[in-house]
Amino acid sequence: MTNETDFILRLQDPKSKETAFRELLSLYKERLYWHIRKIVISHDDADDVLQNTFIKVYRSIDKFKGDSKLYSWLYRIATNESITHINRNARRLQITNEEHQNLAINNLAADVYFEGDDIQLKLQKAIASLPQKQQLVFNMKYFDDMKYKEMSEILETSEGALKASYHIAVKKIESFLTSD
Repeated sequence: MTNETDFILRLQDPKSKETAFRELLSLYKERLYWHIRKIVISHDDADDVLQNTFIKVYRSIDKFKGDSKLYSWLYRIATNESITHINRNARRLQITNEEHQNLAINNLAADVYFEGDDIQLKLQKAIASLPQKQQLVFNMKYFDDMKYKEMSEILETSEGALKASYHIAVKKIESFLTSD
């Protein structure tokens, strides 16, 4: 048994679930927050999605079979919750997902939690101009320095497809940043 296996068993055991879940929060809260934040852009939205992610994890940890690493499973839930959040907000505002992302980026400069400069804001605009899957792949590779194998587990896509998506995303971002 590995440490992760033991940890999962503690998470699934009603007697130790609360304590183990607090450990899980402590271990992953910040990393998942920043992963979510890169997708939904807004701090407030990221907080909401993070909370929803951990609620979903808490409710479904008993169904976790260990087919992937716990970390990959958490990231998959966080990614799906983020995408659901964007889709829901876009529908509510009756705009496309792309328009929603552009709106979020335009509001980023006014976000008190955004500490970036003009160059970082332009990079965020470039990333927001990408299709959603390329955004995810770029953020996970560039900012999180995630391996393609890990991204493959999280996004349930082949490593080859992820490499191609990343390469295309980089080219589009370079083009965006060198235009004007």
